[in-house]
Amino acid sequence: METHIVPVGFDYDRLIAPLIRDQFDVDRVILLEGTVGSEANVEYSRDITTKLEKDFRNLLGAETVRERIDDVYDYDAAFERAFDLINAELDAGTTDSGGESADSEGSEPAERDVWVNVCSMPRPVSFAFATAAHSIMVERQADRDRIHTYYTAPEKYLETELAEELRASQRLLQDLLEQADGEVSDVVDSEVVEGGVDRDRVEERLTSTTTLLEEFDERGTTIGAKKFGDNHIIELPVASFQNVKPFEELILFVLGEYGEFDSVSELAETLADELNEEYTDSFRSKVIYNVDRLGPGGKGYIEQEERGKSYRTKLSRIGELWVRAHTGRDGQDGQYRLDRGGQ
Repeated sequence: METHIVPVGFDYDRLIAPLIRDQFDVDRVILLEGTVGSEANVEYSRDITTKLEKDFRNLLGAETVRERIDDVYDYDAAFERAFDLINAELDAGTTDSGGESADSEGSEPAERDVWVNVCSMPRPVSFAFATAAHSIMVERQADRDRIHTYYTAPEKYLETELAEELRASQRLLQDLLEQADGEVSDVVDSEVVEGGVDRDRVEERLTSTTTLLEEFDERGTTIGAKKFGDNHIIELPVASFQNVKPFEELILFVLGEYGEFDSVSELAETLADELNEEYTDSFRSKVIYNVDRLGPGGKGYIEQEERGKSYRTKLSRIGELWVRAHTGRDGQDGQYRLDRGGQ
């Protein structure tokens, strides 16, 4: 069984053509469509998704599912969604909701490989899905050969061809106006160009075309830098190359719940309370050792800032994403809630 997770932007060929040409087995496709941007952009992407949905079914015989991504620039939410989707697809077919074999005849259900396409949609989604796939590979060592990320390069880009077509249209509009100006007489209305087209419409089209070409020549295919909250950049954290052990998980969950601690000793005291253990020097040393393993010199899930003789301790960006992907988050204060019943 092969599942392809495909974030859809403004591309069509790159999302389906390589699968047809390379004769991939595609059993299931999850098409992700964004809902942020101009109305024209959202509508165009939705039309592409509809066409892909139809062609994945008709050309590859795949089951197709459409899902929405509310904010294509929310990296954290995209990472969490990717983490849930990939894990769910890996687990699908193994057991049903009651824990019994999903195969009614009693044979082993087919394992499902998950392929994540990172060609299209804005970069935060593509990077989030790629990083989530990598994180799951680290956590699920036995399944790492079932998780794939892939990219396809286009045979050509249309932007420069569209620009050249605009230049040709610009020259044509200029020629029409010049010809009309040369033919003005007592019987020719100067407000109308050849063919009876209103002169104002031609001039308006020429002005807008010229302005657009000037912007393209000066700035390329995009303009400006979009602001996200207080910043203009979105941090794209790198996943750890090491798995998280049970006691390390507890440390991350507690940091997620409380936010940060002024010292490792304060963190150790809270952990002792969580575990109903006596706070001793030995327990404190165990916490220090594991925090070091989770810190910048280790797995990178924790950040520490020196404050005198103590170290202020909190989750790093990838640590926050790890906790977010493994627990629920309270929507009011933004803090992560430890599921003590599962510990």
